[in-house]
Amino acid sequence: MTSTIRADAPAAFPSEPATFLLQGPAGVLEVASEPADSASDAREGVAVICHPHPLHGGTMHNKVVTITERALRELGLDTVRFNFRGIGNSEGTFDDGKGESEDLACVVDWVRRVRPGADLWLAGFSFGSYVALRNARRLDAGALITIAPPVGRWRFETIELPECPWLVVQGEEDEVVDANAVFDWIEQLDVSPQLVRMPQTSHFFHRRLMDLRGAIKNAMRDHLPKPRAQA
Repeated sequence: MTSTIRADAPAAFPSEPATFLLQGPAGVLEVASEPADSASDAREGVAVICHPHPLHGGTMHNKVVTITERALRELGLDTVRFNFRGIGNSEGTFDDGKGESEDLACVVDWVRRVRPGADLWLAGFSFGSYVALRNARRLDAGALITIAPPVGRWRFETIELPECPWLVVQGEEDEVVDANAVFDWIEQLDVSPQLVRMPQTSHFFHRRLMDLRGAIKNAMRDHLPKPRAQA
């Protein structure tokens, strides 16, 4: 596909919050980047966060995605969100996780060009957690966060599991993802992620977003990359 919109991705990681277009495999991708909250506490790492299902209203502006992004910025990581193909200003059409995996790989390639040597973290919510998980090994992620992974809705049994620190956060009253299926899946894995079960919590973490933020920060604090000044 030849894009009719010119990509304007910066050649360096922006020092202020920025939104731009990156040339992707199916046309341009809409990308948002933000630097770590405090330059003095910044870590040598960038987190790329994937949004929920494009055909069910998922975008990079989803509240679970943005609270995850906030938690990771507060931990000292630069962050990147993006719209999968066909969403917002991203071109292309939904591709059942395959094309979206290539979208993620394209964004990661840009991150590694502008922040060479930085540790790559991947995160995702719902469908986005499936995309992040299925690509964590091949993209050599340094850490992985999967929130409400849609076990039973996608083929998780064939995914090559990551060897990096891996957090799973699952609401116990999830009305979209079968929480018990997630718990059973984790129990039979050869690789054991850290599991945070959140009682009285629905799929979209209504009234529990601040608790999600705290869960992410508490679980991932011990796995942070080195401070940027020492890198």
